Amino acid sequence: MPIAKISPSMLSSDFSSLAAEAHRMVKNGADWLHMDVMDGHFVPNITIDCHLMVSNPEKWVDDFAKAGASMYCFHIEATNEPEALIEKIKKAGMKVGVAIKPKTPIDTVYSLVDKIDMCLVMTVEPGFGGQKFMTDCMPKVKILREKFPELDIEVDGGLALDTIDQAVQAGANVIVAGTSVFKAENPKEVISTFREKVNTLQKS
Repeated sequence: MPIAKISPSMLSSDFSSLAAEAHRMVKNGADWLHMDVMDGHFVPNITIDCHLMVSNPEKWVDDFAKAGASMYCFHIEATNEPEALIEKIKKAGMKVGVAIKPKTPIDTVYSLVDKIDMCLVMTVEPGFGGQKFMTDCMPKVKILREKFPELDIEVDGGLALDTIDQAVQAGANVIVAGTSVFKAENPKEVISTFREKVNTLQKS
């Protein structure tokens, strides 16, 4: 099984102090930083991992590579040529993630798994923070883990101490969490607990 990776969502950070917030999360044990990028079209909001919730994701690959992104995660629903986009991302020097919305069938990504580094299964509808975790997305995670045991599988949306067990037991090893980390009195403890749960529950 892939190792646990805890990725605080910067969407829940203090946007007036992004650099300080990023350093705070890394200091408290974050493995990755999750940056949600919205265009006001694919989803209705605009914000600043880079999880691209945008139409025409092909358009932004080079810009994000130049900005220093290490992974470019696009939505399968936003492109008609995912394999060409994957190659473009790789040529730009970034890792590749493919995201799916809650209502998108999991088999839409099967043919791409050998070409990507991560699959993101959204556990809320993309576009807004603070939504309730959707338990009915867990069968997709379970199926994906059974078919592709070495794949990094990320879950994003409503992850907190009361929902983390369901996600991990289904097979997720990359945990995106916003409010539950950034608003915690002790972010380090929350991140450590998430990691421990991934490492413990995946062995059970």
